[in-house]
Amino acid sequence: MSQTINVMVQQRRQEADGIISLELVAANGAALPAFTAGAHIDVHVPVVSVIRQYSLANDPRETDRYVIAVQQDPQSRGGSVGVHQYVQVGQSLQISPPRNHFELVAAPHVTLIAGGIGITPLLAMARQLAADQVDFSLHYVTRTKQRMAFYDELQQSEFADKVHVYHSDEPNGETEFNVAQLLQAVPQQGHVYVCGPSSLIEAVVQQAEADQIAAERIHREYFHNDQLSSGADSAFQVRIASSGAEFLVEADQSITQVLEANGVFVPVSCEEGVCGTCLTGVLDGDIDHRDVYLTEEERAANNQMALCCSRARSASLTLDL
Repeated sequence: MSQTINVMVQQRRQEADGIISLELVAANGAALPAFTAGAHIDVHVPVVSVIRQYSLANDPRETDRYVIAVQQDPQSRGGSVGVHQYVQVGQSLQISPPRNHFELVAAPHVTLIAGGIGITPLLAMARQLAADQVDFSLHYVTRTKQRMAFYDELQQSEFADKVHVYHSDEPNGETEFNVAQLLQAVPQQGHVYVCGPSSLIEAVVQQAEADQIAAERIHREYFHNDQLSSGADSAFQVRIASSGAEFLVEADQSITQVLEANGVFVPVSCEEGVCGTCLTGVLDGDIDHRDVYLTEEERAANNQMALCCSRARSASLTLDL
């Protein structure tokens, strides 16, 4: 098992319709591990017994607390509903140390684009950029103002003049959110970070490609994988390179389910190809990538896969386990 940290819920707040924030402090009163903007933690959700990832929204210079926000998802598989229903002030939780797959890179200008709960890692980034005196703008899109988490905090922040909010279901006095116009305004060496619904991320990525913005200047993080199943899955074999053991993965099973049933341990967290926890090397076979974690270049290399959701195009796969 990976290292865990015991924390206590010091504060729970209703941030917006369907969204709460939790302030977590070390149960023993010690400093928490340092983190960088864009980082997330794994939270062991009580009662429902699942592990879910939540981005850290507070100032990365703080070591006395972590702040996360959780949106109640009607399609939840236990995580968000578990947090909303069972996590209260004073409760002990287990979390992982922070990990970061969404790091800020040095750039003369940064454009942050958040959709809905995607504000959480970008809020930490805005705090970091403001502290480092890097030129940036933050664009935050929700359906209504009532669904906008951390709204008051943003309006009262030292970088309030860099914040632009948009509500797709109501007029709000700002220019309508327009991806094309926004990316056209990105300086030549500027970088773009986007987090939120898949539709927003894909719109930004496609517009960036159309505008010939280099792929390495566009950074994205998904919270959900909206395209998990192709609807026409087939069974295939997986082979464990170290032991030679072979197992059949049926059409309605994931590789991680089969491995767990046969005593082969692989760390798993999100279970939908978002977090990268279960990434495993592949030595032979053709991968059918279903995750939203790997880049197109990493997928094309055909040498690693997210075992929780991806499958085989070939009859078998040999895993580097």
